[in-house]
Amino acid sequence: TELSPPKNYAKRHQKQLDKLTEVEIIKAELEEKQFKTKLTVIDTPGFGDYVNNRDSWAPIVDFIDDQHEAYMRQEQQPERKEKIDLRVHACLYFIRPTGHTLKPLDIEIMKRLGTRVNLIPVIAKADTLTQNDLYTFKQRIRQVIQAQGIRIYQPPIEADDEVSAEHARVLSEAMPFSIIGSTEDVNTPDGRTVKGREYLWGVAEVENENHCDFRKLRSLLIRTYMLDLISTTEELHYENYRQAQMETRKFGEQKPRKFENPKFKEEEEALRKRFTEQVKAEEARFRQWEQHLIAERDRLNKDLEMAHSAIKALEAELDNLQVGYGRGTGRR
Repeated sequence: TELSPPKNYAKRHQKQLDKLTEVEIIKAELEEKQFKTKLTVIDTPGFGDYVNNRDSWAPIVDFIDDQHEAYMRQEQQPERKEKIDLRVHACLYFIRPTGHTLKPLDIEIMKRLGTRVNLIPVIAKADTLTQNDLYTFKQRIRQVIQAQGIRIYQPPIEADDEVSAEHARVLSEAMPFSIIGSTEDVNTPDGRTVKGREYLWGVAEVENENHCDFRKLRSLLIRTYMLDLISTTEELHYENYRQAQMETRKFGEQKPRKFENPKFKEEEEALRKRFTEQVKAEEARFRQWEQHLIAERDRLNKDLEMAHSAIKALEAELDNLQVGYGRGTGRR
């Protein structure tokens, strides 16, 4: 099922100029065997696409916090029967199939997301890696997640149900899930028509567990642990947010808004830097002008002293002449 239209690459290029992570909301209603589910997908095009990705996670984190905030505000109202729940129950974090390990940006955003939402790491385009490379890549990602203390969603293991417990262990051991995405029907060498991607070497099937973990991810999200994802959001992530807000805010007080849009923050820093440079240039020019004035003052003082000395010398000479003239007059 395709929920969003094909990518607009012209718009994607324009986003490179905007340097801003967007949050796009797509809503759908799924029905299977007369069971309906309202699904809301939040996409974040532009995340991680830039050379400087500082604070690029801010719109994503703020969006998740805003949904918790909106739900908390509804709970504080006198009439609370028809609350609208827009909280994010699961976050699929797609990891690029580099074959190496997690990037610093991945680690930073996953740390922030793991404390706010049920984080599920997913390796995108898994068909671009060989089975050995994919296995090694998964091992490295698990090691980084453990070393960095990143919180990811873990299916609950029920001790009284061995089948469910084994299924939960299989899903946990498969993380991060390796995924192949395709909505096209292709024919396999044995004559089957499946969803997948066709290559010269064969067909990569979406629902073949030997090729990717799509079926495991589907089981986690929809078939087995959908209710647990919702309840974990309510009992863990939302309660953590609500408790933190109640400890720092008075009842009914509005959440302080953060004017920390990465785009505006970057422009503000550029303006501050330019202003600082202009101030330094003006200070240097002022010091140079001050030094010139001091030098000119010293020169004028020196000239004044010389003139004063000359006047003193002339006065002394005049006095000598007057004394000599007086003596000459007395002899006569």
